Amino acid sequence: MGEFGNYSNSNRVVEMEHQVKLTNRKNLEISGVKEVDSFDNEEFLLETVQGYLIIRGQNLQLKNLDVSSGNVTIKGRIYELSYIDEVHGEKAKGFFSKLFR
Repeated sequence: MGEFGNYSNSNRVVEMEHQVKLTNRKNLEISGVKEVDSFDNEEFLLETVQGYLIIRGQNLQLKNLDVSSGNVTIKGRIYELSYIDEVHGEKAKGFFSKLFR
């Protein structure tokens, strides 16, 4: 009935890990991605288990998207990684969605 450790109602509760691996500013591997909200060749907006993540760069390309495992790979020249707290996530999502229309 209640929660105990990682178990709830006899079902295991699994929280996805979030990791970011940047190699030579050209290859970005991200785990714990819930959704790719928007992207173009200069900016990506991802919803992760740790909040919204903005990736900015040049010639950015989505190379791998595995929705079931929450893994994303982006290639290109990476200039910036920024997190937006979940409290402000909806405002940020709306703002960035308007930029990509």
